Amino acid sequence: MMKRLTKLGLGLVAAIVATTPAAAQSYKAEYRISTVVGTPFPWGLGAERWAALVKERTNGRINMKVYPGAQLVGGDQTKEFTAMRQGVIDMAVASTINWSPQVPELNLFSLPFLMPDYKAIDAITGGEAGKKLFEIIAAKDVVPLAWGENGFRELSNSKRDIRTPADLKGLKIRVVGSPLFNETFTALGANPTQMSWADAQPALSTGAVDGQENPLTLFTVAKLHTVGQKHVTLWGYVADPLIYAVNSQVWKSFTPEDQKIIREAAIDAAKYNIEIARKGITESDPSVLKELEALGVKVTQLSLDEKKAFQAATRAVYDRWKARVGAGLVESAEKAVAAR
Repeated sequence: MMKRLTKLGLGLVAAIVATTPAAAQSYKAEYRISTVVGTPFPWGLGAERWAALVKERTNGRINMKVYPGAQLVGGDQTKEFTAMRQGVIDMAVASTINWSPQVPELNLFSLPFLMPDYKAIDAITGGEAGKKLFEIIAAKDVVPLAWGENGFRELSNSKRDIRTPADLKGLKIRVVGSPLFNETFTALGANPTQMSWADAQPALSTGAVDGQENPLTLFTVAKLHTVGQKHVTLWGYVADPLIYAVNSQVWKSFTPEDQKIIREAAIDAAKYNIEIARKGITESDPSVLKELEALGVKVTQLSLDEKKAFQAATRAVYDRWKARVGAGLVESAEKAVAAR
């Protein structure tokens, strides 16, 4: 009888081992998450929250570590998507701007003055356009899981208040490595200079460039007022949604149960990311704007008519890039904005 029970026990163990997914037995000790900035920026905080939630919900079986500063691609953030496709990077919380060289449809969010407010961003990412963009990315060996947010990109400079396109004439403005940004600022009469964020702060401190465009959360955390950026214009000309994503081969290595955990953790982390990215810069909570003014920064908020002047000056750029992004995709986004 004892021998029969022993054989039965061994048989059950063998059955359990046989039905355990091979992937679960070959998980990496660490999965690397790429970001351009780290904590305490909302971008980095969102990535850290994603890693923490996955570790907690898998009881430590899946460990994800954030590598900020685009260090997994030698500081060149525009190479991040390619590195993910090649498997150099396991996961990322990525800027739509940085991925746009390889996924041109992501230039949708950089069309000047497409999105007038946060409801417009949410209408696009949560609608048909957002769904289509995720399908496009998924076809390129990267699995997108959730939309996060870096925020509206506002303008700062060391020279003067900006209220009209004429005020930008001749100013050297640091922009990201995207031809659309180059064309937009050229149309406004500025002198755009493309460089990585790692190079931007030294350039601002030495006066090699006069200004830059980035979300206000980056301005405050990086203390850009200490490198001469004393003039801020709130114009909301473009926004930069973030994408929580996983390399497709890494994704396939996870069991369906773990995929569900990782996806839901990404969604929860992204919600947290969006919440803190918008904190203090809304009509109901302008606390960040008050902090900037207390630091001696002049904050200029454009009226609707003033924004229209910038919109008119960049309309040709918008129309030209609408065709490049895809007229159908842009029109879907425009309809979502109009119906928000």
